[in-house]
Amino acid sequence: MNRKKFLRNSFGLAGIAAVAPTLLRSEILQDSEKSLINQKTLSCSVTNSETAGPFPTITPSSLVRTNIVGDRTGVAFTINLYINNTNANCAAYQGVIVDIWHCDKDGYYSEYGGTSMQTVNYTNNHFLRGRQTTDANGLVSFTSIFPGWYQSRATHIHVHVYKADGTSLLITQIAFPEGITSAVYNVNVNGSSYGYTKGMTGYTYNASDNVFSDGTSNEMSTITGSLSSGYILTHTIYVAGAILGVDEITNQKNYKVQQNYPNPFREETVFPITLDEGSSVSIELYDALGRKTLSVINRQKLSAGNQTIKMSRNLLNSGIYFAKITIENSKGKFEENVKVVVN
Repeated sequence: MNRKKFLRNSFGLAGIAAVAPTLLRSEILQDSEKSLINQKTLSCSVTNSETAGPFPTITPSSLVRTNIVGDRTGVAFTINLYINNTNANCAAYQGVIVDIWHCDKDGYYSEYGGTSMQTVNYTNNHFLRGRQTTDANGLVSFTSIFPGWYQSRATHIHVHVYKADGTSLLITQIAFPEGITSAVYNVNVNGSSYGYTKGMTGYTYNASDNVFSDGTSNEMSTITGSLSSGYILTHTIYVAGAILGVDEITNQKNYKVQQNYPNPFREETVFPITLDEGSSVSIELYDALGRKTLSVINRQKLSAGNQTIKMSRNLLNSGIYFAKITIENSKGKFEENVKVVVN
């Protein structure tokens, strides 16, 4: 399998009600700093295709739902997946269908069983499987429980993405971070009160997993949270979807938003934006739960050309955020989203 390196340049997000006004300062950088920024170009490639495994959902169209827990118990788990289109300048992909499925805390799948592959029979159950359609930000969210593990496989989630007409776009799998500070370790070692009794003895790590052993660069998720409050998984999947029409391409060329740099950052970062005409620009920051944290700039008038908006860390805690960049000009109102990481 040919592993490709890529830069995750666009994350969708769900906007929530506004809070306090601007807490960060913004300013235009010097030309020397602009030159450094312009050397950093964006790119994205299709997320690796993987096997659907031996336990794919039998009739996914019957399982359109957000809560996929069913009768299972375990540590609370929220799954936020963003689907982006490599054929549309890596933008959020609205209106595509996303199926997911994963095992329960004991490593068992619904809809299968009573065989040598899975002795426990769950052929009449449909837990931990679901289907949703992406919103304008390319987002689907599921309420679940933290997956367990089984022999020869690291903790993982299966995903199948389709066009609205049912055409398959990608089958892939999502990997989980490992190590003694990871959610995987904490759940399996300290989660006995939630029913996780296997521990980590005999666990197959990503490096030895027959799916992930060749690398997880574009399949690795980000997980935040705790045993008591539950965990949240965030991940972006890139698919080769519909190609932009001529009018859409024209509009896209009206501006260009690049990934903030540096990213991750400790003290300050900048958002490079290229405008073909004078525009009103807003940058709003949201946390991983979709809660608005602050405004970097609010409808600031910027002239045509290369603009770089600086953001200081100030009161931001370490973690993952999403910047929604809104650009308004004579061709309309446009939104772009980028992932921002604070060390």
